[in-house]
Amino acid sequence: MANNLIPLGIDAGNGAFKLYGAAGGLELVSQVATNGTQKVLSTLGLRKSKAPLAIHNENGSFYVGAGAHDFGRPVENLDVDRFNGTPEMKALLHGSLTRFQQRYGKFSTPLAVVVGLPNEVLTGDLAEQNVEKVKRWLRGTHTWAADGEPYSVEIADVKAASQVTGGLFDYLLDGEGNFISERKGAFNSEVGIITIGFGTVELMVVRNREIVQRFTSGAASGVRRLLELINGQRLYSLGEMDMQLRTGQLDISTALPVWEREVTGVIEKQWGTAWKRFAAVLIMGGGAILLKESLPHRFNGRAYMPDEPVLAIARGLYRLTLLQQNRKGK
Repeated sequence: MANNLIPLGIDAGNGAFKLYGAAGGLELVSQVATNGTQKVLSTLGLRKSKAPLAIHNENGSFYVGAGAHDFGRPVENLDVDRFNGTPEMKALLHGSLTRFQQRYGKFSTPLAVVVGLPNEVLTGDLAEQNVEKVKRWLRGTHTWAADGEPYSVEIADVKAASQVTGGLFDYLLDGEGNFISERKGAFNSEVGIITIGFGTVELMVVRNREIVQRFTSGAASGVRRLLELINGQRLYSLGEMDMQLRTGQLDISTALPVWEREVTGVIEKQWGTAWKRFAAVLIMGGGAILLKESLPHRFNGRAYMPDEPVLAIARGLYRLTLLQQNRKGK
């Protein structure tokens, strides 16, 4: 990785698109809608709603971020093909890069990104092909307009890693990409990682710097399943349900214990009681926040949840780039 490139960690989650760099992190809710809804003028006695970020690129016009599904036709394709650069994924990338620069300033040089991918993309006969497709659409110059303002960003270098790997290095490394002394020993023993995202629950175990395959898997039991339990009649889009959850307007009291049993069932099936031999069990992802009062207690003091569970994966991928840079500089 060239030293003049700006390192950036990307966690392209189904619930939110997360970026993390030297200045900090950013989360953009993964809502996309085609921009075709006719706007209605404000009406006396009603508040005027603020439109989401409007993105126009080579694929067309989209609304992205919180509230996008209220302004256009929802686009909710949550299959693994989205990581190959579908129109909605490109719109989310461009929206995230827009918000990141609005918050932290324009990028002065090209980017070197590490993108976190779910285990489903990185396993099987098509794993190498999947990674190449991801690199192909991310690498190069991206141009778009956000709320009418032109943007252009060059991504010069792309590397891929599993999302759970990002979680591991968020635990092991500090903000300068150096190993935290009291945690470095865990890298040479066994560490279990659980990421509870919108679409999946991902498990991985690392022993002596190698992945233990039999303890590593993924299941479609993420927060989406909780929302589906509540939205049995499908009266709302998943994005609308997600916004209700985020704003505290959704009653999850009945469905939460059912979903929690599904999540713990995934863990039990893959790990059994083997977690008792792990040096630590790392729990992160947006879904981890919903289970923070119960899930960590299952691991008898071995559980660790980072200060920002949602941003931890992107932050860990960013720190991993710094570790690699530090090693090259020696």
